[in-house]
Amino acid sequence: MWSHLPFDILARIFSFLSPDSLAYAASACKQWHMCATTYVCSRTRSHRSWFLAMHTRNRGYSCYIHNPVLDRWYLLSLEFLSVQIQPIAAIGSLVLYRYVNQSPIQLALCNPFTKQNWFLPPLIGSRINPAVGIIGANSGRNTTFKIFVAGGMSGDNSYEPTLEMYDSRVGIWQSLGSMPIEFAVWLTVWTSNESVYSKGVLYWITSARAYKVMGYELDSGTWKELNVPMADRLEFAGLVREKGTLSLVGGTSEGEAWIWKLGIGEKWVLIERVPSELGKRFFGCRGSWNRTKCIGSDEAVYLYRDFGSEMLVWREVSEKGRWEWFWVEGCGSIKGEKVAKFPIKGMLFQPSLDPSFSLS
Repeated sequence: MWSHLPFDILARIFSFLSPDSLAYAASACKQWHMCATTYVCSRTRSHRSWFLAMHTRNRGYSCYIHNPVLDRWYLLSLEFLSVQIQPIAAIGSLVLYRYVNQSPIQLALCNPFTKQNWFLPPLIGSRINPAVGIIGANSGRNTTFKIFVAGGMSGDNSYEPTLEMYDSRVGIWQSLGSMPIEFAVWLTVWTSNESVYSKGVLYWITSARAYKVMGYELDSGTWKELNVPMADRLEFAGLVREKGTLSLVGGTSEGEAWIWKLGIGEKWVLIERVPSELGKRFFGCRGSWNRTKCIGSDEAVYLYRDFGSEMLVWREVSEKGRWEWFWVEGCGSIKGEKVAKFPIKGMLFQPSLDPSFSLS
């Protein structure tokens, strides 16, 4: 019966499989392999993103990924990389990373499921610890993206007040000119690599009080600074994108947390509060939002800490036509083996077995 099913029906069945099960199915026969790689891979891009948790310094050469539909964690080996890496961001089904303890910075991409790895060309300028920003888009089976590298330290230990960009369609780095020196300092010293692109502007936020948001306008090539609501009171703050609009998540020592979006006139508008019972449960006995991070997309916003800890998720429920909060239990063990807690970088990731991507 299975050998006579039309490809569209077989692909629909395959679309419910986890990536590891799909990999087994693809190896069963030529027909299933063609169906899995040709039909399913193009469809899974529209599925809900998975939460990818990687050690901030990738100790152990592995990572963990959470399937939000089945509420299940998986362990993925990264031994094919052979070196310690620092994850930066997910671009569709790819992970952008840099090598640990390597100067100047060297960027690369990998697909944790297909075990493929690509090195990006060297940057134009020699930089240490710059800020990195991403603009990505999916079109059918193709992923196109731009990577921006701003600030950082140069070889003579001075700040590098310039910006350069890598375009995947061209395959080379391009210089985008200079930037204000104060922005170069903030991006180098006080900024993580959590960038958000919205309406023609690429944004970063500083990582300590009082928080500031920096934006680079792509069309005009100009930089701007935005204030942050309750900047002196927030214990944590992070940028996310909600329905195409720049949004900000932050919490105070009182255990409360909010989500604002950037409105008309670049004014922050409150759009959501973390339910008090969930906030207190997440806040727990620590008495602080310390180590809380956030990551978001047009479909969900995640609040998380260390791996193994619980997560709060604000997710769109399309059948109800609204967004709701969900509690995700931490991963304590996988296949009966206990998992220790460790600091992570969280990313929203589209699992794919599509091997078509290659650098120009």
